[in-house]
Amino acid sequence: MYLNATLLAQMGVFIILALFTMKFIWPPIVKALDERAARISEGLAQAERGRQSLAQADRTAAETVREAREKAAEVLIEAEKRAEQMIERARDDARIEAEKVMAAARDEIEQEGARMRESLRGRIADLAVAGAEKILRREVDAKAHADLLASIGEDL
Repeated sequence: MYLNATLLAQMGVFIILALFTMKFIWPPIVKALDERAARISEGLAQAERGRQSLAQADRTAAETVREAREKAAEVLIEAEKRAEQMIERARDDARIEAEKVMAAARDEIEQEGARMRESLRGRIADLAVAGAEKILRREVDAKAHADLLASIGEDL
């Protein structure tokens, strides 16, 4: 047994095996590893794009919510303004109606006052005629006239 010949044969077999491995086995493994690395890299890039897309969607959603809140606030302000206008209009209408009612009541009071004055005038005229009639029927006496005027004053 030759140790050197065995060692040289093993080295030859190892070199042939290494060359065969480098020529036929290694390229498909490297290709598979490169493809896997490319897929991983592509997946990471897609994940990053997805994260950016999610961040953009979050910003868009936040902006939409903010705009919706602003519009809701505007609608509330507009509704409050309309309600205030309606209340003011109702107050004005009520004020106008109250003024109409008060004017009608004043007119009625004035008419009633005029009727009362006319009634009093008629009554005073009747009393004056009655008083004059009494005076003319009696004799002319100062004391009698004073008593008669006092009784007419009490009637008034």
